[in-house]
Amino acid sequence: MTETGIFKEWIGRTETAKQAAERWPILGLCALLDKHEAPGPGDPIPPAAHWTYFGPTVPQSQIGADGHPERKGLLPPIVQPRRMWAASDITFSGEIRVGDVMTKTARIADISEKEGKTGSLIFVNIDNRYHVGGTEVLSEVQTLVYRDHPGPGEAPPPVKAAPTSPAWSHRIDPDPVMLFRYSAVTFNGHRIHYDEPYTTHDEGYPGIIVQGQLTATLLLDQFRTRFSGRPIRSFNFRAVKPLFSGRPFFLEGAEKDDGSYSLWARDEEGGLSMVATLS
Repeated sequence: MTETGIFKEWIGRTETAKQAAERWPILGLCALLDKHEAPGPGDPIPPAAHWTYFGPTVPQSQIGADGHPERKGLLPPIVQPRRMWAASDITFSGEIRVGDVMTKTARIADISEKEGKTGSLIFVNIDNRYHVGGTEVLSEVQTLVYRDHPGPGEAPPPVKAAPTSPAWSHRIDPDPVMLFRYSAVTFNGHRIHYDEPYTTHDEGYPGIIVQGQLTATLLLDQFRTRFSGRPIRSFNFRAVKPLFSGRPFFLEGAEKDDGSYSLWARDEEGGLSMVATLS
């Protein structure tokens, strides 16, 4: 039986939690985004700010060696050591306002397996639904991927080129303080985002990694800066290649023929790091 066959019983499992949309995480996020003002009580939170809520508040004794919670509970105990947030498809059907009481229901929608160059890749799709007052205000299908560490001397996958004709381009210079502040405001203990010796020696990366959520949040923030007041209905992103602290990257985008927008992040060599569609 394949590993995904073992974990098929996890499909359909759900977990429900309730939390108030407090203001302090929004204050921290807006500070990180270099905003001089933040939403107050009753104001809508920014797109992607829902990631500052429902953090993994398990007891410290249940944190694994990588800084993530131990693999039990809603998520299956997959053995592949590397866990990455690969993609999200988000629909904004309403608004979450500061002070609202939210109910989040997470359901394992699918578990699948593919064979990659470094071995087996396990994909877990989680369907997250956010309700306020009984009305769904946001839905997100999140894709996690689990994989083995690369073998000794293994070459990284080929780099995909980013589009070369953006309608706008904005430079970001990520540093350890920026990454730490985002990990803090999302209560993300994953060590690859702040612990350089662990990241380089244990996981084999060349440096600490910019959170995919942060890159997606910055893409959304840059769009809102340029198109202030334009409502966002959906935002879908896919991580392509890691970005690293100390290495600049660029937030870019262009309008498509159908009126939606292509957004992407590229590194300074022109490599594509994240691709997204916004409507």
